[in-house]
Amino acid sequence: MSRKSIHSVIASFFIISGAWAQQEPQFTQNMFNNFTVNPGYAGLNNAICVSGIVRQQWAGFKDMDGNKVAPETFLLSIHAPVKILHGGVGAIIMQDQLGFEKNISLRVGYSYHKDIGFGTLGIGAMAGFNNKYIDFSKLEPAEPDPLLEQLSGEESEMLIDFSLGAFYNVPESYYFGVSANQILENTGKDLSSRTDSTGTHVLAMKLDRTAYLTGGYEFVFPRNPAFALVPSVLIKTNFSAIQYDLSSLVVYNDKFWGGINYRVQDAIGIILGAEIKNIQIGYSYDITTSKLGLSRTGGSHEILLKYCFKLKGEKERKSYKNVRFL
Repeated sequence: MSRKSIHSVIASFFIISGAWAQQEPQFTQNMFNNFTVNPGYAGLNNAICVSGIVRQQWAGFKDMDGNKVAPETFLLSIHAPVKILHGGVGAIIMQDQLGFEKNISLRVGYSYHKDIGFGTLGIGAMAGFNNKYIDFSKLEPAEPDPLLEQLSGEESEMLIDFSLGAFYNVPESYYFGVSANQILENTGKDLSSRTDSTGTHVLAMKLDRTAYLTGGYEFVFPRNPAFALVPSVLIKTNFSAIQYDLSSLVVYNDKFWGGINYRVQDAIGIILGAEIKNIQIGYSYDITTSKLGLSRTGGSHEILLKYCFKLKGEKERKSYKNVRFL
């Protein structure tokens, strides 16, 4: 299957389903990116954190005309605790591009915090403003479709949706969370329609609801406490397909880490990172294991840059510091 036909099959899938759905972007360094998938995490680590991620998926992937169609994502987020609100607030700006489709999102959210047991539970909500843009003139579906033939230019739409999440964090021990993004699955105006013997078919832009389940645990080696093993998992589904990310990092002295991420039936990722003066630098490279093949995709690159400014805790509470929760 050629690169161009792969992209065309993707286009045809959305046309057949009756909506051009915006799926949530994919990341490999999920253990450092909890706020993006779960608004309940906002401000839980008692620090003001600013994060930036650049991801180039399937580097070098082009169609037969030489057009760059590989997924590309840019993300900037900030979140912090706000004591007067008994919780935390945060915001995300993200651009996600796949072929001739571009999605720009602004998300703002709040998380209510409650101390429970040895940790803190955050229950959060987030509003998202999503601008979808598609250049239909550049799409060439694998098979002719009357819905697509009615569109020959650029189309854009602003869709508003919401996210909900709960995240429980025990510093330097474990965490778990459950959340859902784009809950309402809002749909835009009708772009084209046709009627046949099976009824009326409509093509419109749509947000794709995605649910997440995440968790992680830190195991410190008793004989050498400078080293810790940090396994984690992220499961996500849009209720038609499910994806598993299984990760494990070895952390040295809370300053250096390395490990792997296995995305079932998709890729194996190598993760490396370091913290220098509260600035985290992370890099991951995904080796494609799916039918697309490494020779077609060139693998995926992801760079993470993060700065956290720790706030002074209450005197009676212990102050924690761990790279996993920053």
